[in-house]
Amino acid sequence: MNKENASKLWKIIQEAGDYLVGKLPESPNHPKGRNPYAHVAICIKNKFKMSYKDIPDEKYNEIVQYLDYLKKNPD
Repeated sequence: MNKENASKLWKIIQEAGDYLVGKLPESPNHPKGRNPYAHVAICIKNKFKMSYKDIPDEKYNEIVQYLDYLKKNPD
C-alpha cells in the first residue's frame, strides 16, 4: 500500500479502535480487558492474511468496509 493510503487507513483503524473501547466481549484470556486496537489489527491480518501496510491499494475500500463491519459486530 502506498504511504498516503497507509496513513489514511491507519487513522481509520485508530478510529475503529477508539469506537470499540469497552465494547468488546470479556475474555478469560484478558482479565484486565481487551485491547480494541490490537483486536482491529489482528482481525485485519486474519482476514487479509497480511498487515494493513502490505495489502494492495486496490483493496483500500474493502478494508474500510471491513472496519465498518468490525465496529457494528464487536465480537
